[in-house]
Amino acid sequence: MAGWGAAEYVDTVKEITAAAVPVTFAGTVGLFMPAAAPPSRTAVMFLSPWGFEEMCTRKFWRILAEDFAKTGIASLRFDYAGTGDALDVADQGQGLALWEDTALAAAAKLRSLSGCERLILVSQGLGSTIALDIAKRLEAIDGIALLAPTISGRAYLRELTIWSKMIDESMGLDEAQRQTEGVTVASLRMPDAIAATVRTLNLMTRGHVSTPDCLVLTRPGRPGDADFATHLGTLGPRVEQAAYDGYDELVSNPTIAAMPLDAGRKILDWVQSIATKPVTTTRKIVHAPRAEALEGDGFRETPLRFGEGDRLFGILCEPMGERAGATALLLTTAYDRHAGWGRTSVTMARALARDGIASLRFDTANVADSPPLPDAPDQVLYSRDQHRDVSAALDLLETRELLPAFAVGRCSGGYLAYQTAMNDDRCHGLITVNPYAFFWDETQSVDEGLRFVPRSLETYGYKFLQLETLKRLYGGQIDARSAARNIVTALARRAVRLGRPLLGVLPFFAGEHEIVMGGFRSLARRRVDISLIYSAHDIGLDHFREHFGEDASALRNFPDIRLTIIPGADHNLTPPYARKVYLREVREMGLRLGKR
Repeated sequence: MAGWGAAEYVDTVKEITAAAVPVTFAGTVGLFMPAAAPPSRTAVMFLSPWGFEEMCTRKFWRILAEDFAKTGIASLRFDYAGTGDALDVADQGQGLALWEDTALAAAAKLRSLSGCERLILVSQGLGSTIALDIAKRLEAIDGIALLAPTISGRAYLRELTIWSKMIDESMGLDEAQRQTEGVTVASLRMPDAIAATVRTLNLMTRGHVSTPDCLVLTRPGRPGDADFATHLGTLGPRVEQAAYDGYDELVSNPTIAAMPLDAGRKILDWVQSIATKPVTTTRKIVHAPRAEALEGDGFRETPLRFGEGDRLFGILCEPMGERAGATALLLTTAYDRHAGWGRTSVTMARALARDGIASLRFDTANVADSPPLPDAPDQVLYSRDQHRDVSAALDLLETRELLPAFAVGRCSGGYLAYQTAMNDDRCHGLITVNPYAFFWDETQSVDEGLRFVPRSLETYGYKFLQLETLKRLYGGQIDARSAARNIVTALARRAVRLGRPLLGVLPFFAGEHEIVMGGFRSLARRRVDISLIYSAHDIGLDHFREHFGEDASALRNFPDIRLTIIPGADHNLTPPYARKVYLREVREMGLRLGKR
């Protein structure tokens, strides 16, 4: 996907773009993007929002960093302590100061890597508070961009509560399945000490700002953002205020998030307008970029780039002791970053390492921190182009003598895992969780399918019996037309399943079925270890039953395939007991394949 800088830089993607250079410091992982010549004397440091908002902005940050580099501005983005790929923190009693310390260490690292003493801070959400706080402790801060800043901590936490409920409802979670302790959103829980600090925040009481320039991007329908920009102007700095066009579309869902191109242009133009002009002489770089392994309880994690032109970014997690199993290839779901929904992949990787099982988690091209392939379509999900990325990951494991390997994925990642097992003999095992399908009709619109995701008939029936659902339907908060279309589609698919003995003789109905069954027969001949996991009412079960029958009777032809159905779990396996089942299956397969 192209960025939005000057036309000569970003008209189209013409050649392979390397992923940012991984670095480690202060127990976390950073991504350094060096400047293209001529380099500016000012570098940019990104300060991310928290939680679900961070997941949604991950790709946006990467595109911005690439466009800064093209205009000669180096940058660094990183994970706060205990978030993303950073090491967990045992003592979180410091409150927000814990993340501020990570940010201060990141500023020192950026200055040493880029040779720039002057910095611009680009922040969003809760990251804006951190930016304002650390600016008081840093020197030579030329400007702070505050995108959709968290102005009132109390209002922000109330908004997170609403946000969390909306996300849980969209996944079909009932009240008993929701995680309601503390501040939690999208399976991520904010440390209690940090939440307590956030609750006291009020940017309208700030009496000083340690920078000469500020940019405030205001959200639609939030007049408090404009009030804050006005307040900043009374404190001395030059303040540029602009609308954050596309904010709501960006943070709605990482799977369907639209990149805010107009907002990106505003940020780029503003940064260029205040950055200290490029120099012709080469500056001394104090430290060359390097990523030392991060070590924790029984694991060692190394951030790395791989693939042609170092175009892909991932994390290799290895046991501290002797390897005891095959290597797990942890594939991303949709456009979620490689850390996984609720850091599931991070938690799983480290638990596997303690059992002697190595793993690789990474972003496929055009997902989060991995740039797009040249001339590839913007929509990469269910695309054959993703097979190239998985093949590159297997090449890396082969080079490092970490084979045999097995593929693990959920939803679209589960589909990719199945296709990987089908197309690469180096993949000896397959664990697919809630795959929507095993066959994808390439004439079908992926974008439409993602925007109007259908549910099982059982889920629709349950939801329509709830008073809250009826209220939302009456109030226009539910897309009734899409819901009705999905119900009709589900009924049609069920009719096809029940009538398959008759309909299966017709080529139109038989084609997909034969492709899928032929694929499983091919995997069985190769003795690929297979585990299928479904939540009890997941829409993927409808597709599974189309091929294996209502009672899964066709699995008798594949006695080595394990089928696990988890009651009371959602598509993302939010309940802790569901994730334990998932981890157990991955662990057992890794150890089993290691003995072959």
